[in-house]
Amino acid sequence: MRSGDVHGDVTVEEVELDVELAGDETSIASPDVAEYALWLGDDALILAQQLGAWIMRAPELEEDVALANIALDQLGHARSLLRYAGTADGRTEDDLAYWRDEPSFRCAWLFAQPNGDFAQTIARQLVAATYQFALYRSLAGSMDATLAAVAAKAVKEVDYHRDHAVHWTLRLVGGTDESRRHMIRAIGEMWPYVDELFRDEPLIDRLEGIAVRPSSLRPAFDEVIASVFAEAGLDVPEGFVSSGGGRHGQHFSTLGHLLAEMQVLARQHPGATW
Repeated sequence: MRSGDVHGDVTVEEVELDVELAGDETSIASPDVAEYALWLGDDALILAQQLGAWIMRAPELEEDVALANIALDQLGHARSLLRYAGTADGRTEDDLAYWRDEPSFRCAWLFAQPNGDFAQTIARQLVAATYQFALYRSLAGSMDATLAAVAAKAVKEVDYHRDHAVHWTLRLVGGTDESRRHMIRAIGEMWPYVDELFRDEPLIDRLEGIAVRPSSLRPAFDEVIASVFAEAGLDVPEGFVSSGGGRHGQHFSTLGHLLAEMQVLARQHPGATW
């Protein structure tokens, strides 16, 4: 997982520098903090893998670049979070990305939803970026200096991700009858997976002052979504809510296929460098 990506004036190397400056050499995650870092790191890693699949396939050349940059931002967040999680037991970021099997991942089901058509990817991005912006803005105040440093840098990037998703949501809903139909369908398909993002787990109780309580993020998320939907003339979908389970290693059916594609090179050529 090597990237020297640049988004605006922010590079992954600057994120890593902030993490290094956040604590001294003894900054090692406790098992609970490591588990929490896996939650967030796996969300970002899987989303980066999903978005990377759009390179050379997006509907516009500019979108190839935009989605690639968003994917690289997410990869940078994942690297920082997985590296920190690995300090608890001596594993590297690459160990955690390439050598864990499906039940060991902790991503929420939303992030494993298939790309589908462009509208489905944008609907997933609207939910993911709105959630991550609220999350990182709050996590920047964490008592854990490493998590706070990662969040403080990430929130600036996720702010752009959210604006990008809002722009495309409004553009597709306000475009042709066909694009509006696709966007409404896509939002309906993503909505069952929203609830899992805001469920409180026992782990959060053990990380008071360090982790962000997911349920506390729901009002800010709902406020943004309500504003976007009002401008677009949409109603918030109602009905089926998924059982989720990603935080406990119970995953949506597409994750295994995604991991197989992401991990195949490392597993076929263990220890290779380039």
